[in-house]
Amino acid sequence: METHSANGGDGGIDVTQFHAVFFEEADEHLSNMETLLLEIDVAAPDEEAVNAVFRAAHSIKGGSGMFGFNDVTDLTHEAETLLDRVRKGQLPLTVQIVDTMLETGDALKAQLAVRRGEDGATPEVAGLIERLRLLAAGQMPAAAPPVPAPAEGYGFFDDIPAAAKEAVQANAGYGFFAPHDANYAAPATSEVAATAPVFSGPGTDPGVTARLGTLGARPKIDRSIEAASIRVPVGKVDQLINLVGELVITQAMLAQNAAELDMSRHQTLLARMADLERNTRDLQESVMSIRMTPISLVFNRFPRMLRDLATKLGKQVELKMVGENTELDKGLIEKIADPMTHLVRNSLDHGVEMPEARSAAGKPESGTITLSAYHRGGNIVIEVADDGAGLKRERILAKARERGLAIPANPADSEVWNLIFEPGFSTAEVVTDVSGRGVGMDVVRRNISALGGSVEIESAAGLGTRMTVRLPLTLAIMDGMSIAIGGENYILPLASVVESMQADSKALRTVAGQGRVLDVRGEYLPVLKLVDVFPPATPSADRDAEMIVIVESDGVKTALVVDELVGQHQVVVKSLETNYRRQQGISGATIMGDGRVALILDISALIKKSRH
Repeated sequence: METHSANGGDGGIDVTQFHAVFFEEADEHLSNMETLLLEIDVAAPDEEAVNAVFRAAHSIKGGSGMFGFNDVTDLTHEAETLLDRVRKGQLPLTVQIVDTMLETGDALKAQLAVRRGEDGATPEVAGLIERLRLLAAGQMPAAAPPVPAPAEGYGFFDDIPAAAKEAVQANAGYGFFAPHDANYAAPATSEVAATAPVFSGPGTDPGVTARLGTLGARPKIDRSIEAASIRVPVGKVDQLINLVGELVITQAMLAQNAAELDMSRHQTLLARMADLERNTRDLQESVMSIRMTPISLVFNRFPRMLRDLATKLGKQVELKMVGENTELDKGLIEKIADPMTHLVRNSLDHGVEMPEARSAAGKPESGTITLSAYHRGGNIVIEVADDGAGLKRERILAKARERGLAIPANPADSEVWNLIFEPGFSTAEVVTDVSGRGVGMDVVRRNISALGGSVEIESAAGLGTRMTVRLPLTLAIMDGMSIAIGGENYILPLASVVESMQADSKALRTVAGQGRVLDVRGEYLPVLKLVDVFPPATPSADRDAEMIVIVESDGVKTALVVDELVGQHQVVVKSLETNYRRQQGISGATIMGDGRVALILDISALIKKSRH
């Protein structure tokens, strides 16, 4: 009889080759466990939900035992024992059991991270295992002392004015959070989680704190979809997308050559070229859809985070998520997670007031944070809204003057709100481990701008604040406007182009020491001549009327002077930094139909240059 060694000895099977699959599946099981535990109604738990949590723990235990991860196996065994007694009705589900299971999930994540070879110390779980055993035996281990709530008064918020209180009492619906306009692409009802858990801080009724169920049913996972899917490494998908990108470039080159042919003599060839263009675009869209993943991968981390943070701050909050199934490029999903975490934490920490302050203002003690995502044009729009106190205009202005920031004479609200994105800016009176050090919002804007997106703020005193993030659907292929500067072609991202025009010298004004500005319907925009930024080998000829392209980034507009508008088309984005080196004012490159390389301009960097 042939025997096989599990450690990869002579003639044995090296099971380490399956580690990656196990870790990926374990992460999915832990994520599902956390979601189910946060949604479960302790007073009347769903039997299938308890069984699903048990199955997830059992699967992790089986896999870890096969690979010899004894620490993971020991912990999941105790969790499985406790869950088994609950699902059989031998133990009632309690808040303490749910909290301990959530803590167990955190410990398992840490253990698996160590097994992956990531930095970090192996977690000490002896105390956790003992608590699991006591709970499984029907005993109640001593609870940890509650964390005292920090003092009020940090962030951009203050007590609500009397006028705001009257407005709130008169309009309990907070119309501030109505959709922007009729073009708002609201997701289908089936995609909306009516509401997420209600989280309460210390000092509230234990029954209220224990209420972890949802008011509306969340869509159930279709297991048939999982059965019909296959696991493919991200590297292979990226390689496929790169090859399709090369195919798009080759097709554009062929189309440009075919345009020079005589249509009467090459009618069949030109018809086939049209078919090739159509099929190439369909293939490109299909391959790009492989990388599209639902934004719920980001949204699902927030219920647990808000639950823990609300307990720490002594606040109560209800989380609502809308449009979690809206899809976004996987690369963007990974990079948007941290900025979104900052925004959600700020909404709870700085936005939602303490329960007694909300009651005094005529609001429900439990605040509401709404996460929504929807498509608009070629972008995805993500909103983080709260019904808190709103930003304090005067406090922000006072702090800005104290730091010596440049402030217009009569700044609009949007200009005041943008001050909080300045590096190191904070109006916090108390520095805590949650906030107050002035780090966060500037990083949020910088990270979002690096992805070709923008972030905007709307706020009303006593009604709340809404942060709106706009991102391109994908970073691999974009719509661009081709412009000429001194005989060279450059690409402007079409999403940043507001309008183009031909302006005569009378519309251009010179400001002493500040360069030139352009009068556009009463709005004066700084003018940046791109030929000065990217000097050509052949000087451009001076014209009486200059071609102007107005671009916008983060709500700031600038007029760019170009030689010629060449056209508009889709371009495959190539990293200039990977293939050459980083260049100021350039975000990437692409290959045109004639085979020449065209540089893609960095709009944010150009606007910053025009302001200086």
